[in-house]
Amino acid sequence: MVNVQGRWALITGASRGVGYQTAIFMAKQGCNLILHSRSLEHTKKVEEEVKALGVQAYSLGAELGNHEEVVRMLDEIEAKETQVDIVFNNAAVQIAYRTDYWATPVEDFEASFRINFISIATICNRLIPKMIERGFGRVINTTSGIINEPEQAGYAASKAALDKFTKDLASRLEGTDVIISLTDPGWCRTDLGGPHAHHAVESVIPGIAVGAFVDDKKSGRFLGAQQFTGMTLEEAVAKAETLEATRYVI
Repeated sequence: MVNVQGRWALITGASRGVGYQTAIFMAKQGCNLILHSRSLEHTKKVEEEVKALGVQAYSLGAELGNHEEVVRMLDEIEAKETQVDIVFNNAAVQIAYRTDYWATPVEDFEASFRINFISIATICNRLIPKMIERGFGRVINTTSGIINEPEQAGYAASKAALDKFTKDLASRLEGTDVIISLTDPGWCRTDLGGPHAHHAVESVIPGIAVGAFVDDKKSGRFLGAQQFTGMTLEEAVAKAETLEATRYVI
């Protein structure tokens, strides 16, 4: 199992919900954190909390739907000379629930893809090559289990694009100690999931983060958080490493 103590992790959407849970959990493991949100004011509380746990942390604000802001955030990380070893691409947006899905506006797709896919591709393309050069890295991309719901077509399609992108990148990481994984928190009671969701947000721990700790050089796994609920981190890692990394078959 990977020891993350003293390493640096970037967490997008760290101010609330699943991102907040991930930040607190990783800080408890001794991992230093770069905390992203749309506004620095949003991460003030979580930054104070993780620092109180004894790790280093700083916050960055960026609107992920704006490509220039994403690039500026990555430039700032580079300017600080932070060696990013772990990335949790958690932030996402669910635009709307369109009962008349035949009339889904193109803006739903454009906003969903900018935030839920293009920003993540930009982050991966910037940071993964440096991980390969250094010989270590972990990237965990948050997907969704939503299926057969054209009412959420923009969101679902953007997550499907993320799945494909992640799996394709995984095929190029074979034999390296850079591991890319997919995770799904499940339907949780968050601002995005709403109050009627099946799971408490705390149930994502430790599964939402287990991809940072696997240590067998196998990329492309799907690590659904709910299948690890109630386990210790050690138990979760052991289970994760038994799961096969599936490939697309053409």
